Amino acid sequence: MDALYTATATATHGREGRAVSSDGRIDLPLAMPPEMGGDGQGTNPEQLFAAGYAACFGSALGLVGRQAKVDVSDAAVTAEVGIGKEGEGFGLKVTLRVELPDTVDEATGRKLVETAHQVCPYSNATRGNIEVTLVVE
Repeated sequence: MDALYTATATATHGREGRAVSSDGRIDLPLAMPPEMGGDGQGTNPEQLFAAGYAACFGSALGLVGRQAKVDVSDAAVTAEVGIGKEGEGFGLKVTLRVELPDTVDEATGRKLVETAHQVCPYSNATRGNIEVTLVVE
């Protein structure tokens, strides 16, 4: 694959440090969430992954909607990223909640969401690696 764009970010001090993108647009303190024993005074990798996956999936949905001539421009995608123990380490799971406009019928909406899941780079990167659940609302 020839990359059309490459994002670069650096994190220091792991989950209790800072994440900075090479262009400076992201410059965030990182902190463990209270559920994992931290103070929650910063963002965390799961939140950043959720934001990226939701945005990317929304773009993929827009693409397949345009190709199918179905207006999904008012759709909203919420990504829930969970982290937990898995074997000796930790694993992730994702639920993508897709809220479609009322003008899109259930069958069409489900097909568009499933097609977007085949197109989205985040979905392709996670397929077979982590559990991803699609919920069409």
